[in-house]
Amino acid sequence: MGTAVHPASTAAASWDAFPDVDAFVDEVLAELTAMTTDGTRPTRPSPRAPLTGAALRKAIMAIWCVCFCGMQWRAIGQLSGIPFGTLFALFARWTRLGLWRRLLDRLRRTWRVACGDTPEPSTVVIDSRTCRSAPSCFARGVDGGKKIRGVKVHIAVEKYGLPLAVDASPANVHDTKGIVPVLRQLVGKGFQGPAIGDLGYRGKRLAKAGEDLGITIQPIARGRDGVFIPTEIAWVVEVVFTQLTKPDVLAFRAGGQHVADLNISIGNDDTVDEQQYELPTLLEGRGGKPVLDTRAERLQ
Repeated sequence: MGTAVHPASTAAASWDAFPDVDAFVDEVLAELTAMTTDGTRPTRPSPRAPLTGAALRKAIMAIWCVCFCGMQWRAIGQLSGIPFGTLFALFARWTRLGLWRRLLDRLRRTWRVACGDTPEPSTVVIDSRTCRSAPSCFARGVDGGKKIRGVKVHIAVEKYGLPLAVDASPANVHDTKGIVPVLRQLVGKGFQGPAIGDLGYRGKRLAKAGEDLGITIQPIARGRDGVFIPTEIAWVVEVVFTQLTKPDVLAFRAGGQHVADLNISIGNDDTVDEQQYELPTLLEGRGGKPVLDTRAERLQ
């Protein structure tokens, strides 16, 4: 008897990144205007006229291509017709002024309000993940428990999984010490309330540091007999660490191996491999051929 074989669907994925480019550009322009109004984006004298209008929109789209697709600055400069030095200078200056952080904070507040919650969270979840890193990436250490040489990423998220504060330390720094800079970032944003973490955040020293900052550390057990237990909202931070691998995988598959300092493997290898198998549906379209949206022609 024969076995019925159903061919795999080659239809394009339901989510397409290119239609979101225009919305992203509009949000960046709106935030730049707001920064100019409140004085956080000072104007500097320059012999060259600043980019405006269509040229500015093209520059923002080019930066999006570098960050999302893992392209090189020189390559996107050739495609867009804008000197790559100009593009990188814009990206570096906007990063220094906090543009991307402001965009993330506004998106987070908008999302919470749309879900029927208050703009700011009342409880956060804290956690850390040890990652292998290159010698040129930050300062490395050895996590004795996990036998990993690299760095440790400390993060605080709210119940929808949106990051609120992130910090990095050598892998040999204990969680109770490495999370303190994250707590200070939360306080700088006006957060006051409980922070839920695993049992690695027990200790009088961390409890006292959190109390001085107005944050109550609540360590809870999230596993029993080697089985993970999704207690309260603590499980959302595990999803965040998994999602952080996607930009790394996209950059790797697009040939962006030179993004070495950002190329940190977060999470276990099985999760990364599973997400790599999902990439063809995102990077290829009907018939297995690469799909180029018409909006990409604006870069030429």
